[in-house]
Amino acid sequence: MKKLILCFVGLLLAAGSLFAKEQRFTLKSPDGKLVSHIVASAEEEITYDIVYKGVTVMLPSHLGLNRVCGKTVTGAMQVTKSSTRVVDEAVPSPFTRQASMRNFCNELTLQIKGGLRVVFRAYNEGIAYRYQVDQPCTVRFEKVEYNFAGDYEATVPYVTNFDENNHYAQYSSSFENLYITKPLSQLDTRRLCFLPLLVHAPHGVKVCITESALLDYPGLYLKGVGDSKPGTCPGFRLEGEHAPYPKTLEQGGHNNLQMLVKEREDYIAKVDKATVMPWRIAMVAKNSAELAMNNMSYLLGEPARVDDLGWVKPGKVAWEWWNFWNISGVPFVAGVNNDTYKHYIDFASRYGIEYVILDEGWAVNKQADLFQVVPEIDLPMLVQYAKERNVGLILWAGYYAFDRDMEHVCQHYSDMGIKGFKIDFMDRDDQIVVQFYQRAAAMCAKYHLLADFHGAYKPAGLNRTYPNVLNFEGVAGLEQLKWAPASWNQVQYDTEIPFIRQAAGPMDYTQGAMVNGAKNCYHPSWNEPMSQGTRCHQLALYVVLESPLNMLCDSPTNYDREPDYTRFVAQMPTVWDETRVLQAEVGEYIVTARRKGNTWYIGGITNWTERDVVVDLSVLGLQNSRVQLYADGANAHRKGSDYSVKVLEGTTSFKVHLAPGGGFVAKTL
Repeated sequence: MKKLILCFVGLLLAAGSLFAKEQRFTLKSPDGKLVSHIVASAEEEITYDIVYKGVTVMLPSHLGLNRVCGKTVTGAMQVTKSSTRVVDEAVPSPFTRQASMRNFCNELTLQIKGGLRVVFRAYNEGIAYRYQVDQPCTVRFEKVEYNFAGDYEATVPYVTNFDENNHYAQYSSSFENLYITKPLSQLDTRRLCFLPLLVHAPHGVKVCITESALLDYPGLYLKGVGDSKPGTCPGFRLEGEHAPYPKTLEQGGHNNLQMLVKEREDYIAKVDKATVMPWRIAMVAKNSAELAMNNMSYLLGEPARVDDLGWVKPGKVAWEWWNFWNISGVPFVAGVNNDTYKHYIDFASRYGIEYVILDEGWAVNKQADLFQVVPEIDLPMLVQYAKERNVGLILWAGYYAFDRDMEHVCQHYSDMGIKGFKIDFMDRDDQIVVQFYQRAAAMCAKYHLLADFHGAYKPAGLNRTYPNVLNFEGVAGLEQLKWAPASWNQVQYDTEIPFIRQAAGPMDYTQGAMVNGAKNCYHPSWNEPMSQGTRCHQLALYVVLESPLNMLCDSPTNYDREPDYTRFVAQMPTVWDETRVLQAEVGEYIVTARRKGNTWYIGGITNWTERDVVVDLSVLGLQNSRVQLYADGANAHRKGSDYSVKVLEGTTSFKVHLAPGGGFVAKTL
């Protein structure tokens, strides 16, 4: 891969010399539509704004890093030097929505007195900045601010662990919640929002805020500042916050598999060497469809640190936890035992499903010891049984159990033939846990193991740096419907996450329910769960959502009742050569087309509003095509599992009706 990095004249316009009291810089995107004015003030502060097509979207917003280097405490941002360049390179993206991505932007670097640099980038798709530190330091706090030009509506996920009397409680989070949409001035100032989140600017413009290259630094939260008051800053602002560094940790939490923070330091990060810090990203899109195609999170991840990727195999996974090991018509009692897992392996083998997961229960409970296997399970035997049927096994692991003896665990189970780990219940993103993600990803790569992080924050570029990390939770996925009340609106959420959570990278949403609740028909059930919306809504999520390691969440018994449908699901790709979003509106609907080889899959979902969608295949370069179409049945509005299958001959466009909470999938033949 060749990089083209060109210094250029005209990108940077300086008002006065670099030795003036105030320094102004203008950074433009390659297409000139996005502009950021960066100002280094006489007070040694730096602000930047965002202007899109001549309209100010974000007013001047402060940034800063308060740090201790030796005995020196400083937050001053005194610019001593500047440089510019163009970045234009092809970035391989083998386990994503497309085979390769273009990393194309204009860049400005400001050298700050005291061994600090601030790097700004202007893409056609957004503005980003990061810090680079040249020496060890302790970061006391970071100033992050998004000061919008009006009281725009924002679609945000609050942290769920809220305690009015204990602000620190919010730093313990599984990063799973529905979105709320309110004007910026009406956001709850007491509550933290985790990333990504979305701000709706005028004229349909969308601004999605997230971060990337999060490897050795705590994750970012944002919060509203409330209504404007005379003589104060506008209330249309989001301010950043980070979890302070843990001072005292104690084993506990879910089944004794977590490390709970009992005390915190008065700083957020310790930096022991020269390093780069996360990119702060403001994706800017002219409409919803364009936003859903934004690649900045992946492009701004640190380059891959794994050279050999030939062993990394994405694919589908037969998963037993969501369906509660519910198989029937067999001569044994189903549960965490050899017979049950052999049944799941046989099911996966029949349909060409690449993996079976052994979720929580295979290791002795509450011991946090992955070498204590329950007596009902013979892992070496199951590995061999699966290998003979061309199926790989993945093991669930609690955070502390995995971390306490990481290399021994990885080496032992890799030697046994296990293909990867689903690592769960980190439920934090302070610096210690973020560093754990990097260590776990690297250790898994060393022993050729896949990784799927649950109880996890958003991807934040880690899947570029360690491509063996195929998936992340950090999404209020289908598991919620084992316990969520009828008021929980999963269908609405499904039409929001392709634009918000998915902007950060792939998600382990775990779709595939075979019992489907039409509107007002859903009820929670731990033992026999169901989805909200139609069967074709579930099917379409395999196209709309990005998930290189993708679950079939329901029971083999339910899938075997509909073998043609199950075969269609099992044969769908999980990574793609090309992706296009054809039609979309945040919170309403989305139609996504993905290509693998010469075959296109087109999937669409709607919220609880039924609608007709016309799909024009000519925009994909297709004419007179033969298409297999799965669509909501005539009675899907009352019986969610109703669907139809037909083949369209010689079509260039087709119209499909989506029931409330419905969906469709078309495949070119």
